[in-house]
Amino acid sequence: MSDVQPLVMTRKRPMKLNTLVTLMVSSVIGSVLLVIFALYFMQITKATRDGVKDTALAIARTLADSPDVKRGLLLSAEKSQIQPVAEAITRRNDLLFAVVTNMQGVRYSHPDTRLIGHHFIGEDLKPALAGNENVSVNHGVLAEALRVFTPVYDDQHHQIGVVAIGISLKKVDEEISRSRWGVIWTVLFSALMGTLGIWGLVHLLKRILFGLEPYEISALFEQRQAMLQSLKEGVIAIDSQGRVTMINHTARQILLLPSQSADMPRHVPMLASLRRVSQTGKALQDQEIDCNGRLLLCNTFPVKSQNAVIGAISTFRDKTEIRELMQRMDGMVSYVDALRTHSHEFMNKLHVILGLLHMKRYDKLEEYIIQTAQNYQTDIGAIQNKIKSPVIAGFLLGKMNRAKEAGISLTLAEECQVPDTPNTEHVTVLITVLGNLIENALDAMSDQPEGEIGLLMHYQNGWLSCEISDDGPGIDPARLAHIFTKGFSTKGENRGVGLFLARQQLEKLGGEITVESEPGVFTQFFVQIPWDSERKIA
Repeated sequence: MSDVQPLVMTRKRPMKLNTLVTLMVSSVIGSVLLVIFALYFMQITKATRDGVKDTALAIARTLADSPDVKRGLLLSAEKSQIQPVAEAITRRNDLLFAVVTNMQGVRYSHPDTRLIGHHFIGEDLKPALAGNENVSVNHGVLAEALRVFTPVYDDQHHQIGVVAIGISLKKVDEEISRSRWGVIWTVLFSALMGTLGIWGLVHLLKRILFGLEPYEISALFEQRQAMLQSLKEGVIAIDSQGRVTMINHTARQILLLPSQSADMPRHVPMLASLRRVSQTGKALQDQEIDCNGRLLLCNTFPVKSQNAVIGAISTFRDKTEIRELMQRMDGMVSYVDALRTHSHEFMNKLHVILGLLHMKRYDKLEEYIIQTAQNYQTDIGAIQNKIKSPVIAGFLLGKMNRAKEAGISLTLAEECQVPDTPNTEHVTVLITVLGNLIENALDAMSDQPEGEIGLLMHYQNGWLSCEISDDGPGIDPARLAHIFTKGFSTKGENRGVGLFLARQQLEKLGGEITVESEPGVFTQFFVQIPWDSERKIA
């Protein structure tokens, strides 16, 4: 047996939010500070050099305008008194040198007195000898320096010499370094503030995201989407502005909306409830809403964040389907109960026949069998011959037995003809309509010692026409126009749905229902419903 364990592929865990944000923001802040430091350093270096140059030029011009310098240049280098003046200027301004030359470039002053009377070293003197001020960086007898040259003129404005001022580059670099530290401290302070800002941003994001990492939010979102799309109930959510933020697949199917459409029609009835709940913050539960011919059971709740209402969400399901299923089940149960009742009656009839055979009362036996056959033909046989749909036949048998127990006669007209249909929706709607009308008639005649309900159904050219009449107390003419209104009932609260639902389902199929009534005499309903027959009746 091999000891090698199977290789398990593990998914690499994504980077945490605080690490990701810290790295991203730090890289941005670091890049910005680096660029700022470079630009600022360049500006500081240039500004420092320009400041030193301007200072040297000012000193050179002052020295060039000195009367002592002008008089000294008229004498020889050995007899001139320029050296003491130049030394004083050099010490006071911390210069590397202050040199005065005549028009031949011979020095009249120098920090090293031995070089007085010798020629100035450097080609950068020539522009000044030509009457132009000049700035350069050069290396003469002394250290490398920033050298400034300015011409010297006599009282007749004739050039008689040049003043050269030198500032050590080491001193210039020291000035730049002192300025650079200010930039460095600024950058460090900015980095510190950026670090505190990053820390605050990370904690704020974690609080907003309830401490979840991005990959956890992504997983929760995918789970939420899968859950919403798998629900058999419709779900719609809006924000505080009344904009639809979420709608699942079932809701689109119920509301007959395109699957890819992002717009919500204004006539959708749930939107009014959603906006009302979003404004008031109070939930609305178990609302019945009519939408596209369907009766929807709707629950709407506010969505809150930190005790503030930020929207609303509504869940709803098709109550019509539930009612239709219950009515179909009721028809099947009625059919089974009717069969069970007739089965017991048949067993009793067999016992009677067996007793008559033992008694050899053949004349009575013949009479009993003939009577039983006639009763069968009148009851079950007649229904099966007229009503070809077993579901409807069973439903009517159950209603006949219920009417018989209540002391009411429910009869089918002789001319009834109802073919079978493969369309279960038509069967369901017909059972809904007939069930409501028969039950209403039985309730209306419950206080009468006897009564009769008549039922006529006839098929012709794809339409089934039904007439349901009773000799009950009738309907008050003032109420006749309101009997199909939802919630209208004379039987008490939480009623008045049956006739509303019956007409709603009929109109959905393209059918109709009307009523005639005379108080104390009769009530008669007329129903027209499309009927997809499996065969035509001649």
